[in-house]
Amino acid sequence: MIPVAEARARILAALRPTEAEIVHLAESCGRVTAAPLVARVTQPPRDVSAMDGYALRAADGTAGARLRVVGTAPAGHPWTGRLLPGEAVRLFTGSVMPDGADAVLLQEDAAEADDGRVTVGEAMAEGRHVRRAGQDFAAGDTLVAAGRRMTARDVGLAASGNLPWVAVHRRPRVAILATGDEIALPGEPIPPGGIVSSNAHALAAFVRAQGGEPLVLPIAADDAAGIGRAAAVPADLLVTTGGASVGAHDLVQEGLTQRGLAVDFWKIAMRPGKPLMFGRLGATPVLGLPGNPVSALVCAVLFLHPALACLAGLPDTDLPVETARLGAELPANDRRADHLRARLAPGAAGELVATAFTRQDSALLRLFAAADALILRPPHAPAAAAGDRVDILRLPPLGL
Repeated sequence: MIPVAEARARILAALRPTEAEIVHLAESCGRVTAAPLVARVTQPPRDVSAMDGYALRAADGTAGARLRVVGTAPAGHPWTGRLLPGEAVRLFTGSVMPDGADAVLLQEDAAEADDGRVTVGEAMAEGRHVRRAGQDFAAGDTLVAAGRRMTARDVGLAASGNLPWVAVHRRPRVAILATGDEIALPGEPIPPGGIVSSNAHALAAFVRAQGGEPLVLPIAADDAAGIGRAAAVPADLLVTTGGASVGAHDLVQEGLTQRGLAVDFWKIAMRPGKPLMFGRLGATPVLGLPGNPVSALVCAVLFLHPALACLAGLPDTDLPVETARLGAELPANDRRADHLRARLAPGAAGELVATAFTRQDSALLRLFAAADALILRPPHAPAAAAGDRVDILRLPPLGL
């Protein structure tokens, strides 16, 4: 058995980001940029008003001064003259500042009379309530770096930079193959002694949450040749679930080997998820997950999550490990890294408290669905008391 960190490193070393494609900006949210997004325009393009009010020369803006209003400049309709001493122009938020003006008098600080003059209610300073040209960014500035997953804010920023098309990495295509005579997909007839398969749908949802495109394959029976044929699909990653252990009917490795699978490693010093396998079937990386539902999903957090990040083009594939205080004592650990399903709650001092469920059976999917985090226990960890610090992985931000 190899350590968890080594297994993760070997998986990532075998993966490469998908190629770039051009998509419309409206379709870019959640995608990973393949090249920097560079502004094509300056924002604002000219000096503009930050408020509704009057453009004037700061030198004229002494308290009590009366200025002649010579024009109006709604946003999108610049006043084309040049402001002279003693003059003002009515404008609004986003209006272009007239030539000669260098400050904006707020409308609530102004009193406009019927004679077309406005009285200054507050002394002005140069630049007051003016947004300078290029204050946000200039043409040629990098707005979004390469290797960033686009957010709604990034989309808005790119739109402001006049970028209708963006280069992003293609969504990783992940084929998911569940195996076993005993399982059926939800809604299908359940065979005698069988169960409904949750893994394929849970893993598909996980892949989709990480920005990938899942392809759920038909369930493969416990037949080595059939498993090999079912796995022959084009994908950036093939994920199998079930059939990866050492039983007489655990035939995934045998079936894929018949099709040319080269195994990198098999069996991890971890709990749950020991019988995890990784290799390559031709050009396709293969991640073989256990069939036990909780084991499969814990392995998805630890290995599939960083693998998808790498394939999607993200430079940071590290897991977001945090620390918390233990809510209850834990016994000493054995030679395998443990991943305990736990609840999180705020502690008395404001610190996060993680309390492991008393039952940790890896078949208890309902408890796993109720968990907030995994408590990470390294091999041979000594007994821990309530209040001790432990590492945790929160589950909701990871798509679980």
